[in-house]
Amino acid sequence: MFIGRVTGHVVATQKDKVLLGQRLYIVEPLNVKYEATTSPAAAPVPEALGNTGRAIVAIDTVGCGEGQLVLVVQGSSARMTEQTRELPADATIVGIIDSAVYAGKTLYSARK
Repeated sequence: MFIGRVTGHVVATQKDKVLLGQRLYIVEPLNVKYEATTSPAAAPVPEALGNTGRAIVAIDTVGCGEGQLVLVVQGSSARMTEQTRELPADATIVGIIDSAVYAGKTLYSARK
């Protein structure tokens, strides 16, 4: 499972009939960026969630929208939701993130 940002959507007029009605989004996986430290012995301090420049197409099962941070599962886990059980899914959006806290630091909050 990973955190990603919905950056766009996919329209495919020609597709397997089992995918009819499925919302397909482009998701960019995110990673944790760390503050620069002056001491090499200092523990890394998380600063923010950062872009990776990658793109994954995922089936939406939770009604998310562009710009939102989401939880994505891949591989066999992508076919374990009620909606994707019989679909050729390799990536599925299974949650919309309200906040993300890592090492005591809030890296994201949907409430500004």
